[in-house]
Amino acid sequence: MFKKIMLLVLAIALIGGSTFFMVLNGSAKQEEIKTVVAEKGSIIDKALAIGKIEPRQEISVKSKISGIVKKIYKEVGDIVHIGDPLFEVAPNPTPVELAEAKRQVEIYQVTYENSKRDADRLKSLVAKNLEPNSKYQSAQATCDENKLRLSLAEEKLALIESGTTIIGGKKVESIVRSPIDGMVLSRLVDVGDPITPLSSFQEGTELMSLAWMQDLLFKGTVDEIDVGKLKLNMPVEISIGALPTDTITGTLTRVSPKARINEGSTVFDVEIELGALKAETVLRAGYSATADVIIRKKVDIILIPERLVKMSDSINTVEIQDSLGTITLVNVTTGLSDGLNIEITEGVEEGDKLVEHPPKKIGEETDEE
Repeated sequence: MFKKIMLLVLAIALIGGSTFFMVLNGSAKQEEIKTVVAEKGSIIDKALAIGKIEPRQEISVKSKISGIVKKIYKEVGDIVHIGDPLFEVAPNPTPVELAEAKRQVEIYQVTYENSKRDADRLKSLVAKNLEPNSKYQSAQATCDENKLRLSLAEEKLALIESGTTIIGGKKVESIVRSPIDGMVLSRLVDVGDPITPLSSFQEGTELMSLAWMQDLLFKGTVDEIDVGKLKLNMPVEISIGALPTDTITGTLTRVSPKARINEGSTVFDVEIELGALKAETVLRAGYSATADVIIRKKVDIILIPERLVKMSDSINTVEIQDSLGTITLVNVTTGLSDGLNIEITEGVEEGDKLVEHPPKKIGEETDEE
């Protein structure tokens, strides 16, 4: 009898313990379920452009005569106007170049004098009807041509020796002047550096770069995935790393029709016109920046985290928990998404509690298993 009672007590204890752990386990699972409240907000579909703030036009200053830098008039950051002196270039011909230039002057001087004597002689003979006038005219044309060659040789010699001469009534000097109004962005030579002139056969030495800093653009690239969404005149929000508290607005003004490869990715060049700046905002050429091109924007819409939406057979569903704790599977219609949140146009109201199940742990068995 005693044994029967002990077995009965043990059985009751086992059943009670099992029930307790089942209830405890069920409560733990119930506690793991979280809810997210559907709220109204705004969402933006945008394309990202990466680039820099740059001047619309940057000018490279070069010299038209060879030599060495004798004097520098402007430094980086200085404001310049058209015609302001930037550099003085001192001629620095080699002995061979100087000797050749002098020899050319001597040769053309002799040639001109001889042709002039021939022309004068024929002129007197024509006056005496001893030679035809056409012969004199030919001699005079040769004389004029030799005179031009002599003038050119003398001008070249003067330019080599002093750096200044008059060609065609226009003064050519060794002073390099500013071609635009703007600011000096960079200086690439120092006093004493040799200068190669700009010509039809060579690019010449770059001395300085200038730009009008009141006319800046965002120049960057957009990935090929987003370029198909872009249209001209779309609004843009620009963030600059050096100015973290400032957001600059702009307008998309150019999208390249041809792609290029940048670090293994296919990208398209874009340009963005900057909007009005705050008085205290100072932009500098070369600032790194990112631009969000606003493709679509919606405000005052129902938003939920996109991870809560489940798709099966092209049907989107979410789980909603009512005030009694009952969970219901509801079909929803989705709209615009930014990758994190998604618009719900039908099926969910503001204030609804959506169920968010915890992620399954690695190695955890499913209920079906």
